[in-house]
Amino acid sequence: MQGVRAVDRAIEILQCFTPDKPMMSVLEIQQRVPLSRPTLYRLLHTLAQKGMIRAFGEPQRFSLDYGVGRLAYNWTAGIDPIVIGRSIVENLRAKTNETAALFMLRGDQRLCVLEMAAPHILRISWGIGEAQPVTSGASGKAILAFTNPDDIEELLKGMSKIATRKSLLASLDLIREQGYAISRGEVFAGAIAIAAPYFDHNHRVIGSIGVFGPSARLDQTWEKQTIRAVTESARELSSSLGHFEDLREGEKKQRGKSPHRST
Repeated sequence: MQGVRAVDRAIEILQCFTPDKPMMSVLEIQQRVPLSRPTLYRLLHTLAQKGMIRAFGEPQRFSLDYGVGRLAYNWTAGIDPIVIGRSIVENLRAKTNETAALFMLRGDQRLCVLEMAAPHILRISWGIGEAQPVTSGASGKAILAFTNPDDIEELLKGMSKIATRKSLLASLDLIREQGYAISRGEVFAGAIAIAAPYFDHNHRVIGSIGVFGPSARLDQTWEKQTIRAVTESARELSSSLGHFEDLREGEKKQRGKSPHRST
């Protein structure tokens, strides 16, 4: 079905504003949206009347206005990671042929909120509602690695063994670098788990998405394919929740140095 041309053009104008370029002149907008000057002015006037665009200054410049923020607020208010994540988890299970699950951060625990079991008699399953500390397993560490440094320090206070603490911090560094976590027999004996974090529109890590299976059945080819599938699924879910930064680079910038490097 063909779209309405005027609506398409208006949306293109709104989309040309970015965090790097939040204010623009008519000429700058015209360079991004190839319209005649009269047509562009008419659309800008209409968008301004609806509170979507604000004109100010001399020479005149334009920026997004309160109407866009109101739409964004209404959108984020209706976001539910479980509802949005269901089809993503289903697709992940279909791609990997193993159990796929969605986890959310609850205090110092990661809680399984959605699970699609593998179609095999021999399979790994957490079960919805099952909780584990975020310091253990791929699904927990994938969340912990991208948590605020101060929160990580608080979570690690209960660790009495210095060697265990150092080992965990080193593994979190690797997870941040890779963008995903892998565990082998850490929670379930003979199991392999691969998980990646997902983020909300405020760029906060709120959970992880992962795949689990018996290592006896899975080879390196499966592992490589599953790493790709899991990280792509995490990115898709993050984007659906309003997070558009690159997983590794964006979150590193937000978090800064890892906690053990600053002590």
